[in-house]
Amino acid sequence: MKGRAAHWLDALQTRLWPLPALAVALAVVLGVALTALDSAVDGKLPGSVSVFLFSGGPEAARSVLQAISGSLITVTSLTFSLTVVTLQLASSQFSPRLLRTFTSDRFVHGTLALFLASFAFALTVLRSVRDASNGNTAFVPELSVTLAFALAIASVVALVLFLAHLTREIRVETMMRNVNAETLETIDRVFPKDRPTPGPGPVPGSGAFLIESRSSGFLTSLDQCALLKAAEDSGAMVRIDRQPGSSLVEGVPFATAWPAEPGAIFGTETRGKLAKAVNAAVATGYERTNVQDVGYGFRQLVDVATRALSPGINDPTTAVHVIGHLSALLCRLVGRNPGPEHLTDEDGRIRVVLSLPGLNDLLDMAMNQPRQYGAADAAVAGRLLGLLHELAWCDRKGQYRTEIQDHLGRMRNAIGAADHSDPERKNLLDTADSIETRQR
Repeated sequence: MKGRAAHWLDALQTRLWPLPALAVALAVVLGVALTALDSAVDGKLPGSVSVFLFSGGPEAARSVLQAISGSLITVTSLTFSLTVVTLQLASSQFSPRLLRTFTSDRFVHGTLALFLASFAFALTVLRSVRDASNGNTAFVPELSVTLAFALAIASVVALVLFLAHLTREIRVETMMRNVNAETLETIDRVFPKDRPTPGPGPVPGSGAFLIESRSSGFLTSLDQCALLKAAEDSGAMVRIDRQPGSSLVEGVPFATAWPAEPGAIFGTETRGKLAKAVNAAVATGYERTNVQDVGYGFRQLVDVATRALSPGINDPTTAVHVIGHLSALLCRLVGRNPGPEHLTDEDGRIRVVLSLPGLNDLLDMAMNQPRQYGAADAAVAGRLLGLLHELAWCDRKGQYRTEIQDHLGRMRNAIGAADHSDPERKNLLDTADSIETRQR
């Protein structure tokens, strides 16, 4: 259940509520338990300990706890409002697909958890403070009030740190760095080091049939173990025809299956069971994720670049920086042999073929839109040529020479059609010539 577990873990990490909700529950439990301990040790603590504890009466304790709970819920509202404003800024100015980067920020999760936990703890302790009236004995939970005071101080410090963190996170350089880091982790997970070059997969034989999707949404992850087991149990070979990040539509085929033994034919029942098992091994969602989708990080970065090149924003410098990150990711992929994944049984026979992006797919994504919208800017065009130069340098075995040459030709056409000055055009074309010379 590796793929399924990763899918649910990613879903939890990109939600704002799980950690704060858990912190509130623990704070309530701690408030009840600590006030019980206070009641048990009331008046029995040595002076060396009591000197550090809250020493006021019931009214003072109530005032402190009310001040803490009231101020913290206000600060929490402010923090949440600032977070929402940041999300709106990222969505409108950079890309809506960057919202996952903010909602998965653990510092934001931790800050909200601390504020809400402190509020819940102070409120829980407040209910145990008693006056000496109606025959009751006055009771002030000294340990609990002291801890509430400490949590309030910690919350003030956390608020300052949160504001500093937020001002850093809304910078485009920080967002690009975060997307780059997440994508590198996905590359290392999907295309590990020393991955063999994917060979030609098996071709569907007689008796092949299409497997239709039973849900709509983005293909977020595939459970490889479950797919392999389904193929072995049915005596079949399965090919997933859609890459992670692709859009699936209910009732539309996304996979192909056929008998592993030549000449065999699957009955209706076997086909139904296999289709059900394959669909169960596929996780879909309403948005793309970084679990197994290598192209998602490229999509986010390209979105930032194209938004920066739009007439309304006109920020080619940001586009140049984004292309630098795209180049770093592509160069990481050169030595990883990206492409389809073959899952084999114990006898080494291919049973499942997973469709994964090759370098040509990701290079197209990284180049096409920035070239279309930015070729008229000499700095952007020069950086795109720099990407191809860096990729050619890292491709020491010449595996992707054809793809690089193809994009060099497209760049020449775009530079020729753009309104550059003669010196700019000559400089750009000379750069393209030098890259082609190195490739020979």
